[in-house]
Amino acid sequence: MEGEMFAVILAGGSGTRLWPLSRQSRPKQMLRLLGERTMFQLTVDRLLPMFKPEQILVVTGREHVEELMQQAPEIPRENFLVEPVGRNTAPAIGLAALHLRRRDPRARMAVLPADHYIRDEARFRAVLRAAFQVAERGFLVTLGIRPTYPATGFGYIERGELLGRFGGFLAYRVRAFREKPDLATAERFVADGHHSWNSGMFIWRVDRILEEIARHMPELAAGLQELEETLGTPEEAAALGRIWPGMPNTSIDYGVMEKAQEVAVIPAEFGWNDIGSWAALLDILASDDQSNVVLGAEHLGLDTSGSLIFGNGRLVATLGVRDLIIVDTDDVLLVCHRERAQDVRLLVEALKREGRQEYL
Repeated sequence: MEGEMFAVILAGGSGTRLWPLSRQSRPKQMLRLLGERTMFQLTVDRLLPMFKPEQILVVTGREHVEELMQQAPEIPRENFLVEPVGRNTAPAIGLAALHLRRRDPRARMAVLPADHYIRDEARFRAVLRAAFQVAERGFLVTLGIRPTYPATGFGYIERGELLGRFGGFLAYRVRAFREKPDLATAERFVADGHHSWNSGMFIWRVDRILEEIARHMPELAAGLQELEETLGTPEEAAALGRIWPGMPNTSIDYGVMEKAQEVAVIPAEFGWNDIGSWAALLDILASDDQSNVVLGAEHLGLDTSGSLIFGNGRLVATLGVRDLIIVDTDDVLLVCHRERAQDVRLLVEALKREGRQEYL
């Protein structure tokens, strides 16, 4: 008998590459980048046609949980799992798996970031259904994105033998996970047709992921086992506060996926973008006749092209510029070249070194 399907939204992290709009207090998933709905709300919206609200869990930090609850009141409050401190994706996924195993030992879970953009949501859900079929066979499944250009900002997944067709989509064994490549390597990956971008979306049975955590991350498994003994008891919160800070600060990719044997990938296309930089919005949003994207600002532009202007209501005037990122907030003005948008995090790191906490 197949286990119940659940979706787990990972809604922690600060998203430094969209600074200065994204801050520690308001990370990317809580921002309205694409319209009236936040990135988190858009993620919930695309899941509701496939999952009941009680089948959606959210893992987030203590400082963000109340606002996320307000943004998605349809999700039961007990489905929000709170990390005392951020500990990367492996502990967060392990915690969610523990809770789901209590509901259904054969439960299947999809793990999804809270801040991605997906254009074709119906196709995405179809791919997700196919992935649940593959996961039922015991595989740890990841969704690969067919690369449209030689990106150096994503990890890649190399596929191996064909496992079969599931719901109209082909699934393959994973031959290898590849780190973010240099340009020449990325060009080779795109040309050979055997590599997909690593989307950071995963699907598996809860018993299988906990089994693989025990095999490859025994320290995490020990902490989870100690936590599990307190779930549903008055001691749960205190145990979480005591145990969680000692959990390994490790991603599920590095801790499990790169080491496990029964790993599958479904290469797919559904208009995915992780909005990993300000430049990504230029690829997603409608632009004017000069290829400019203007959000939240009044813009007067002469001889201005290929630029993103993100404002807070006041006039932004530009003259004789192209391919710029301009982000105007109440306390910070960012100006950088479009090609350096991925490096905005370097400014955040510099502010940390200088102790300028008020801008973080």
